[in-house]
Amino acid sequence: MAIGVWISLLIYFGLMIGIGFYAWRKSTASSEEYMLGGRQLSPAVAALSAGASDMSGWLLLGLPGALYASGLVEAWIGIGLFVGALVNWIVVAPRLREQTERYDNSLTIPQFLSNRFPSKAMALRTVSAIIIVVFFSVYTASGLVAGGKLVQSAFGEVVNIGSFSDYSVGVWGTLAVVLAYTVVGGFLAVSLTDFCQGVIMMLALIIMPAVVLFGSGGGGYAQASETLAQVDPNFLSLTNGLTIIGFLSAVTWGLGYFGQPHIIVRFMAIRSVSQVSTARNIGMTWMGISLIGAVSLGVFGRAYAVRNGLNVEDSETIFIVLADLLFNPFVTGFLYAALLAAVMSTISSQLLVASSSLTEDFYRLFLRKDASESESVLIGRVSVLIVGIVAAFIASDPNSQVLGLVSNAWAGFGAAFGPLIILSLVWPRMSGAGAVAGLVAGAVTVIAWIALGWNSGFLGGPGVYEIIPGFIVAWLAIYVVSLATQSTGEYRALETN
Repeated sequence: MAIGVWISLLIYFGLMIGIGFYAWRKSTASSEEYMLGGRQLSPAVAALSAGASDMSGWLLLGLPGALYASGLVEAWIGIGLFVGALVNWIVVAPRLREQTERYDNSLTIPQFLSNRFPSKAMALRTVSAIIIVVFFSVYTASGLVAGGKLVQSAFGEVVNIGSFSDYSVGVWGTLAVVLAYTVVGGFLAVSLTDFCQGVIMMLALIIMPAVVLFGSGGGGYAQASETLAQVDPNFLSLTNGLTIIGFLSAVTWGLGYFGQPHIIVRFMAIRSVSQVSTARNIGMTWMGISLIGAVSLGVFGRAYAVRNGLNVEDSETIFIVLADLLFNPFVTGFLYAALLAAVMSTISSQLLVASSSLTEDFYRLFLRKDASESESVLIGRVSVLIVGIVAAFIASDPNSQVLGLVSNAWAGFGAAFGPLIILSLVWPRMSGAGAVAGLVAGAVTVIAWIALGWNSGFLGGPGVYEIIPGFIVAWLAIYVVSLATQSTGEYRALETN
């Protein structure tokens, strides 16, 4: 491994840890500061933090890999995510920012739901917190698997330490750096590092496709199109082989945004409701550029590989292969840092949300209701450490299927919390009983759909993504149960002034 790669990576790691200590000095005196940055995030930081914590390694590995293997038809997932994120910024962001503060300064999603529906406060807070902690432990593990496999594929056997394989070093090394800035600096550290990581990811997804297309061996757009036509005349078609069920299963990934706690918590931390629109414009611009870059990397990476006789055994490693092949070691190290940034930004966000629920929705609810602010911050730090270690043990097997659970967890959060969050913000007639019904119905439907195998095959045809039935059932459960139960006047109208 060239020394330039290590220098770039060490600079990146040092920057992340340095941000953590800056945040420690600036914003960790109270629970609100440690868990929400004192609600003082600038629009740019909130926007890129939400985007970077959302995309994870999928943006640089999964999406380009799918397009590399199957063509432009795989871009529908990205299109669905873009639309879902836009609607999330328009519908959820301003209302959640305003109402979480007015409902007794709620610091977590479970706490907001309990304050919004006091008649079912304990049930909502407990069940939602359990779902968050359990699913995020697995979700975090998937990110650590990605970190381990990056080290395994990019660095070969050069980092073996004693009985630890290069994969194990990758898992625990990734966790160690994330813990270093998350435990110390809390939400502000996570948000600031996410901002930096988002910038790095976007630059990588601009540089890589440009070099692949116009650099040595690229040949430009016309040559790439000709090469791809020889591979498959329909490679650049958005509709070739696309069924209605396949289309719906792809674009409905966007429904998951409304229920992802690690994403929507950024809305709660923006300085003011008036700055949400600015954050939305920044965030959607970042997302559009990054998605186009990822799509271009997968498509034109395939053309480059064919033209130059490049053997790519695993399509999801095309980013790693091209980073090592085409660039100076210092730039290669920067591109590896971009991949680590994608992974680490999501891990840190998930760890902090899970630890916030453990602190606010378990420790302060059941064990120490009168815990001081300093004690709560300490428990938050310990909780981050515990969840991280549990996730690392889950990720210890490189052949585990934990990465396959990411789409299931996305669907589970989206179905359980998505309709619940939307309707709790906009429908005054919604009741506490309806909220509980939607939370349970959404989660159970997703789990049952997966258990029955209907996400793989349904009624003799292709599988239906489990978020579709889960979201519909949860929405109907909230609506029907709320109308069937008496309203207790729990809704507080959104302030517009």
